[in-house]
Amino acid sequence: MPAKINSKYTTVLVHVFIWGLLLSLPHFFFDNRNTRPGSLPSSFYFITNLYHIGLFYFNAFFLYPLFLNKKRWWAFFLFLVVIVFFSYYLKVFIIKQWYPQVVVDELLFRILFFPPFPFLVISTIYRVIVNKIAHDKKQKEIETEHLAIKLKFLRSQISPHFIFNVLTNLVSLARKRSELLEPQLIKLSELMRYILYESDEKKVSLSKELDYLKSYIDLQELRFGEDVAIDLDAQIPEVELQRNIEPMLLIPFVENAFKHGVGIDQPFIEIHLESHEGVLKFEVRNKFNPGEETKDMSSGIGLENVQSRLALLYPKEHSLVIKRENNIFNISLTLKLR
Repeated sequence: MPAKINSKYTTVLVHVFIWGLLLSLPHFFFDNRNTRPGSLPSSFYFITNLYHIGLFYFNAFFLYPLFLNKKRWWAFFLFLVVIVFFSYYLKVFIIKQWYPQVVVDELLFRILFFPPFPFLVISTIYRVIVNKIAHDKKQKEIETEHLAIKLKFLRSQISPHFIFNVLTNLVSLARKRSELLEPQLIKLSELMRYILYESDEKKVSLSKELDYLKSYIDLQELRFGEDVAIDLDAQIPEVELQRNIEPMLLIPFVENAFKHGVGIDQPFIEIHLESHEGVLKFEVRNKFNPGEETKDMSSGIGLENVQSRLALLYPKEHSLVIKRENNIFNISLTLKLR
C-alpha cells in the first residue's frame, strides 16, 4: 500500500511540475503591460494554457475512454474537430472582450487555432500509455493468481501420494506387530504437521526440508530393512542449511525411487545432496525394471508435478536431468537456493 501511495503522489507531482512550468513561461517571454499595439499579453497565454490543460484531462479521462475504447472512433475524432474550432472562437471571444486593441490577423489566427492540437495528441498518447500500464499490471496479477492456484493444486496432489506411501509402511509394521509402530506413528504425525503447515509457506529452510526427507527415508528403511540398500549422503554446511527452498520439492524424486526401485533383484537407492554458495545439487539413483515401468497409471504423477513446480518457481534457476541407462534410473537436479 505505501508503494502505491508514493507512486500516486509522484505522478501528481510530475503533472504539477510540468503544468507549473508551462504556465510560468508566458511571463518570461511575453509582455504583460500590453504596450505594443496588437500584441497579446502574457495574461492571455496564461488563461488559454489553463484551458488547454483542461482539454488535456477532458480528452484523457472522458473522451478517449468513452469513445475510442468502445470502438466509436468516428465520434472521438468528430469531437476533437469540434473542440479545435470551439477553442478558436472561444479565444477570439476572449480577445474581443478583454483585449479589444488586438487585431486577429493571419499570424494571430495560427496562434489561436493550432495550440489545442499538441495538447489533444499528447493527452491521447498519455491515455494509451496509462491503459497499457494498467492492462499489463492486471495481466500480471491474473498470471500471479493463476500460478498460485496451479501451485496449490500441484502441492495438493503430492500430499495424498506421500500419505499413501507412509500408511503402506505402517500397515507393514502393524502386520509384524512391531514395537516400532508407536514411535513411527509419532514420526508420521510430525511429518503430517510439516505437510499441513510448512507446505503452505512459500519457502522453508533447507534444514527443514532435509529433516523431512530423512524422516521419510527412516520410515522406508523400517519397512524394507536390509532388502533394499539405501544410502543417504547429505553433508551440507550449516550456513547452507539456512537458505530457503520450496517445501516438499525433493521428496517426489525419493518417492519415485522407492516406488520403482524395490521388489527387484539387488535393489539399491542412492541419494546425494550438497550445497555450495547457494547452489544445491541433488541426485537420486535407483535400479528399476523397465518391464514394470508402466505398471501403475499414477507412476509419473510425482515427477510430472515436481517438474511443473520447478518450471513455475525456478524458471531460470534450475537444471533437471533424468536418465535411464542400463536399468539405472538417475535424476540430477541443480537448483539456485534463495
